[in-house]
Amino acid sequence: MSHLKGRTLFITGASRGIGLAIAKRAARDGANIVIAAKSSVANPKLPGTIYSAAEEIEAAGGKALPLKVDVREEDEVQAAVAKAVERFGGIDILVNNASAIWLAGITGTPMKRYDLMHQVNVRGSYLCTQACLPQLKKSLNPHVLMLAPPLNLAGKWFQHHTAYTMSKYGMSMAAFGLAAELAKDGIAVNALWPRTVIDTAALAMLGGMARPENCRKPEIMADAAHWIFTQPARQLSGQFLLDEEVLKRAGVKDLSHYAVAPGKTLLPDLFLD
Repeated sequence: MSHLKGRTLFITGASRGIGLAIAKRAARDGANIVIAAKSSVANPKLPGTIYSAAEEIEAAGGKALPLKVDVREEDEVQAAVAKAVERFGGIDILVNNASAIWLAGITGTPMKRYDLMHQVNVRGSYLCTQACLPQLKKSLNPHVLMLAPPLNLAGKWFQHHTAYTMSKYGMSMAAFGLAAELAKDGIAVNALWPRTVIDTAALAMLGGMARPENCRKPEIMADAAHWIFTQPARQLSGQFLLDEEVLKRAGVKDLSHYAVAPGKTLLPDLFLD
């Protein structure tokens, strides 16, 4: 299967950034996109809402269902899944993209920030997978994708932001564990992470450590995710994948067009040596 026409993707945090890029790439195939995100009102500090995302997705050739969803709330997630099934008849692909970030040490991390990261990143991803599972079991080629890094236990990835690292590695462990648990059902569960920093709204949380000209565009993650979703689920699961490596497997040799400023030095993302 080389395209996603008629397939339904449930994407958390799809109102902007990588989530929206993944949605628009699938929309070009004629996919159905459930936009499960919190942003329903325009915010001058954050671009995009579920409704502006829906317009972009439909302009790209897909069908969109914008739903205001807080992935921390079980009732909201279950209601969104029910609406997705009512509108599109099922769910084939789940993208656990929604994520919270706070890069600080223990004295600079209020517990409300700790709780937010663990509730959104770990619990939210687990909850959404659980809620979508009955529908994924019915799909002909079901995929779950966690936007999470490979597990790297080097101390440098903990010493400056232990709480954030714990939450992202929690997503990674969920991907690894659920891949083993759901293998009998033929459901692929993988993690995808960018080799370099991606130019999204999250850059503002990096405290000036990364400038847009040293980043790549979200489209590199979208193209990598698309390749993953078009692979047979029973043949690609339980892997920690990097966008560059995925695209090389897909036969892409030149990645220069993904750079915000081609020719500039690219910054490696967190958690990668």
